[in-house]
Amino acid sequence: MKKKLVAVFASLLMAMTASAQYQYVQYVEDPFAADKIFVGASLTGLNLNYNGDDGFNLGVNAHLGYMIYDDLLAHANVSYEHNGSHSVPDYVSVGAGLRYYIMQNGIFLGVNGKFVHAKSNYNDVMPGVEVGYAFFLSRTATIEPAIYYDQSFKNHSDYSTFGFKIGFGLYF
Repeated sequence: MKKKLVAVFASLLMAMTASAQYQYVQYVEDPFAADKIFVGASLTGLNLNYNGDDGFNLGVNAHLGYMIYDDLLAHANVSYEHNGSHSVPDYVSVGAGLRYYIMQNGIFLGVNGKFVHAKSNYNDVMPGVEVGYAFFLSRTATIEPAIYYDQSFKNHSDYSTFGFKIGFGLYF
């Protein structure tokens, strides 16, 4: 009788453990899996100082993306940059890019390109690169600091930009 009772108890324990592991696997999702949608926004040019020559600098970006493969995000973006400098005009840009998330630890490498337009008849094509980290606040929400470089084809010395941005993203 004891052997049968121990066997039944062991069977129940194994079934409960297998069920718990199955439920755990079901609820822990890969945020960088294929077919996920990404929505994000970020701030650039965070030098929030003001003086007579440079003025106030700030940029706002919006991103919409889709995970085409595991760990590979294709995204489109729209941005507005306000430059307080008298030599660099405010501009609007549209672009697209790719991000690769390294080993699902949140570090990403990105390449992108954008078309830049300013009111002063300034148009430019700017390819860029970025390195950042997706820090998860919850299962879907992230804070994403990154450093970036945008290369200007029109005037390298005046318009190429190296900077820091902080973003917020949602992965659905």
